[in-house]
Amino acid sequence: MAAKLEGGAYLSSFVDAVLKKLSSLDVNSTPMARKLADQDLLQRLKLSLRSVRPVLDDAEQKLIRNDQEVKRWLLDLQDALYMADDLLDELSTKAATLTPTQRDPGNYSSMCHSIVDSILEDSDDDDYEMGVADLVDKLESIVEEKNGLGLKDEPVRDPEDMSWRIESSLVESSEIFGRDNDKEAIIKLLLDDTCYAKISVIPIVGMGGVGKTTLAQLVYNDERVDEKFDIKAWVCVSDQFDIVKVTKTLIEAAGGSSYNGNSLDLLQTELKDKLMGKKFLIVLDDVWIDNSYSRQWKTLQKPFQFGKKGSKVLVTTRNDTTADVVKTISAYKLSLLSEKDCWSLFLKCVFLSSESKEYSTLEPVGRELVKKCKGLPLAVESLGALLRTNYDEREWDSVLKSELWEVFEDQNDEIIPALSMSYYYLPSTLKRCFVHCSLFPKNYLFVKHELILLWIAEELLQPKGKKDLEEIGSEYFDQLVARSFLQSSSTYNSFYVIHDLMHDLATTHAGEFYFRAEKLDEHIRINNKTRHLSRNARGNYPFAQIVAACGRVKDARTLLEISFCQEYPFVAPSTKGKNFLHDFLSKLKCLRVLSFNAFPLYSLPDSIGNLIHLRYLDLSNTTTEILPEELCCLYNLQTLKLKNCRLLKKLPCNMQDLVNLRHLDIDGAGLEEMPKGMSKLKDLQFLSDYIVGKHADNNQIKELGALANIQESLHVCQLENIEDGAQALEARIADKKHIRVLYLTWSSNSHSHIDDYQDILNNLRPHTNLRELSIKEYKGLTFPNWLGHSSYKSMTKLYLYGCSNCLELPSLGHLPSLKCLRLSNFYKLQRIGAEFYKEDGSSSRKAAFPVLETLSFEGMDCWEEWLSVSSELDAFPQLRELTVRRCPALRGDLPIQLLALQSLCIDQCGQLDFSLPRADALLELSVEGPQKVEAVLKAIAGNQLNCLQSLSITNCCSATSFLVGSMPSSLQHLVINGCPYIELPVLQQQHESLQSISISNSCHSLTSFPLASFPNLTTLRISSCINLRSLLASDPTSASTSASSLHSLTIESCPSLGSFPTLEMVAPHLEYLLLRECPEIESFFEGGLPPNLRELKIQHCEKLVKYLASMDLCDHCLTCLDIRHPYDNIKSFPMGGSLPASLETLNLRSFPCLEILDCKGLDHLQRLLIDYCPRLDVAGESFPASLSMLHLNGPSLLRKRLGIND
Repeated sequence: MAAKLEGGAYLSSFVDAVLKKLSSLDVNSTPMARKLADQDLLQRLKLSLRSVRPVLDDAEQKLIRNDQEVKRWLLDLQDALYMADDLLDELSTKAATLTPTQRDPGNYSSMCHSIVDSILEDSDDDDYEMGVADLVDKLESIVEEKNGLGLKDEPVRDPEDMSWRIESSLVESSEIFGRDNDKEAIIKLLLDDTCYAKISVIPIVGMGGVGKTTLAQLVYNDERVDEKFDIKAWVCVSDQFDIVKVTKTLIEAAGGSSYNGNSLDLLQTELKDKLMGKKFLIVLDDVWIDNSYSRQWKTLQKPFQFGKKGSKVLVTTRNDTTADVVKTISAYKLSLLSEKDCWSLFLKCVFLSSESKEYSTLEPVGRELVKKCKGLPLAVESLGALLRTNYDEREWDSVLKSELWEVFEDQNDEIIPALSMSYYYLPSTLKRCFVHCSLFPKNYLFVKHELILLWIAEELLQPKGKKDLEEIGSEYFDQLVARSFLQSSSTYNSFYVIHDLMHDLATTHAGEFYFRAEKLDEHIRINNKTRHLSRNARGNYPFAQIVAACGRVKDARTLLEISFCQEYPFVAPSTKGKNFLHDFLSKLKCLRVLSFNAFPLYSLPDSIGNLIHLRYLDLSNTTTEILPEELCCLYNLQTLKLKNCRLLKKLPCNMQDLVNLRHLDIDGAGLEEMPKGMSKLKDLQFLSDYIVGKHADNNQIKELGALANIQESLHVCQLENIEDGAQALEARIADKKHIRVLYLTWSSNSHSHIDDYQDILNNLRPHTNLRELSIKEYKGLTFPNWLGHSSYKSMTKLYLYGCSNCLELPSLGHLPSLKCLRLSNFYKLQRIGAEFYKEDGSSSRKAAFPVLETLSFEGMDCWEEWLSVSSELDAFPQLRELTVRRCPALRGDLPIQLLALQSLCIDQCGQLDFSLPRADALLELSVEGPQKVEAVLKAIAGNQLNCLQSLSITNCCSATSFLVGSMPSSLQHLVINGCPYIELPVLQQQHESLQSISISNSCHSLTSFPLASFPNLTTLRISSCINLRSLLASDPTSASTSASSLHSLTIESCPSLGSFPTLEMVAPHLEYLLLRECPEIESFFEGGLPPNLRELKIQHCEKLVKYLASMDLCDHCLTCLDIRHPYDNIKSFPMGGSLPASLETLNLRSFPCLEILDCKGLDHLQRLLIDYCPRLDVAGESFPASLSMLHLNGPSLLRKRLGIND
């Protein structure tokens, strides 16, 4: 018989947890426990809790009906439960640290005993006893009050009943109903290039939960969209329109960032470089802005203007005003789902099939329930997931006829009734876990295991049997995902988000016990009942406000800094610092979760040891140099995160006392060794790194062997400090069956005996469950037999770095799941033969490396021979990427047949007799050296590379040329570097696919560049072409524009270049122009600057700068002007006319005689850089009011006038 569809009151699991803690307490464990028992206080406490437990379901129903008296009663009860939990936690901590086993000095240090004793000693007096008595009185008063409120007893269900679990996951994203027409309409808008605007902004508008993000995701992942756009990027914006954050995310999505700061100018420059000349699609999801944000919106869009015409920005929003601010075309209104589509989605959610004929008796009531969802997919999914737990018609009917529907409707707030109903039916444990997520800002990217660690620290999980808490937390998390309370991120793999409406739901039920500090609002204050605090560092809520509230929230359990803090709240006068932190923590003695992530924190005060309840401490990304020994007195500590604490050299000596530690992350810390006693941390589940120390009296690797429960990833480093193979065996790596990723690292300067290396690695054999293995700086001659053994069926990645003495590679060809293999710095390896492909003695005729996709060889100085496999044995059938770099002695040839190969790079392999393998799908090719370049050009002439999209050829000193018209029609990107005698083809017809060309120190015979041959070229860079005299725009008899797609043009070190086309006509869409060291160019502005030019940089072009200074540029739309002019012929800039009023950035460098800079009319100038202009002053009395950043480098009159010291 199916279990009833029942949820659980929010506080039920809290009461159960406190009762369980009370029941497990040994009253004889401490004198205080005995005293409390003798006074009957513990029994009275237990009776009170048991009395309130049965009425909680009824109380929650009355709370839903907005019964204010019951609401106040539940708040008082929850407050009392927190108090009881804290008092019992103190008592159980005291008991745990006073047991005979713990009194053994080998298990718990005397220092920590004395500190814990001193902390709890105050609680063993009348104050503690009075606190328990007051609590019992309060609870008994609450019990008495329940009768006056008319609360009814309900049967108490088994708190460990698991019948509520959903066994199957929710609908796959591919099963979307009712959005085909919407999808096609949006795709049509995206593919349309006829729009007048260069960059089109298309808003999708609809109410919350209607599926705007899902629709955008469908469009974003469509193959037609992939083919149309060069770059795609997705950013979730939310209600805080943070330009810096959005720009950073766009840069990451477009290929990564080399800049980690927060300068908007530098970020936008980098984004501009990423988008330059590319057709892009950007999705800005969940945008909330109005007319007051119009300037910020325009600022955000500036780098977009450097993209190729036809680029699109897709914006999802609930707000019509937002759509009006951003749109360049009419907004697309997303309607509700039809009843038919809602029913199909409901069937899929409940029965995992949209055409299910099962349980046909449920259809009438099911259709009525679907109507309650009012066409909102999120509501259908949530309700469907709830009903999937029970197929009893009577239970469905009870949900349909529940009077709560009317209650939720009458509340008339932003929360959809179907979502409230789904929350109502959540089990109590899941309710508490879900509500805890309200501490995080909207659109926060959750990492599953990180959230579970917080749940564990807050004791929100209900222990069951022998299951680890991490396993239970994983089940809870999966249940919230299955019920749509959490969702997989549409942008980032392995991350999860909470829908805005669900976040509102969690915040509503969190009430006054949770406070999320984001925006400073004088009407919203931290309540004295608040137990859980978080601060969003990207908001404007000052940390000082939280500090000031500490006196009111002395019972707070959680203090979380969300994301990185930019205002450095602990940088204070030197009289504070450590003392300030001591005072701060001394007021928050009940903390269980504390995060100082990314604070400028140099040290912790000794008083950290007073936080006896603390279970989670995060000091990652701080400048902490030392941890006090008192840290080891945190008996309850479960999670310690010290990631990227690079100045931290050692852990406290008594780490062994943290017997409840489960998670220790020291990745990127500066630790030199592990402390003694690590083997006593029996509960440790995660250990990022294990650093083997040098001291002979400390056999640290043996201590690693005792940590049997380590899971996921482990990095064992400084292996040179292991004496021999016998000692390595004591690490018991082979027994650690839950490790999936293993790194084994020797220091690069280690000098152990070669035989020791081999014995040690042989005895560090991992369990066959391993998925990824990295071995670094191994100096043995050969590898052990286990490496590459076919028993490692799950291994997908293998990295071998710095194995400089190895003479032979291991047999790796029969690792059945290996997808990525990288080999680097095998300095003595001379030959790769048949042993590489199959195990010794194997007669298998299966393909070697059957699923390998990426293969890389780098830094193989002595490698001479790569023997291909015999014709009877196939190899590399799935290889897609092959790199051979810095292998100067390699002779012979590459494998003959690589049918799946898409990317090939051959670099610094001078002896390789290169001929292209058969690779019909090759898309990217990069080669270096004369013979390789000639072979490639020959292959191109023979039409062997018909799919090639990217070609890079480097360092070919022999005379060679492309044959006429021989370039593949598919080629989009061409790089020629260090090939002085290579000749570009004289094309008889236009090459329409090429989008970017870079020529550097090459093509010395090139006297003119045929721009007209490349009508779709967006980016052109020419450097050190010593004989280039002109850019041949087009046939002189043709009036047509020849470079209408060109967006970026860079010309450097071309001393003969004197003739320049009229760019206004030739390249009307040019947006970026850099000219450096081209002394013969006198002018190219007869027709004016190109109308769309935004950024102009001219350096070491004496004649051109003088001409530019004489021009009147006031009517042009430049936003950035950068001039370097180390000549003495300019005293005033400009010499005539005015600079463009649109300028936002002006850089003047090395003007030795420049005396006057006229900033008049530069009302938009934000950044001004003056670099070594010693005579310069600024005309007028002041700078433009818009100026936000001024850089003055080197001595100048201007510095003196402004009173700036050198």
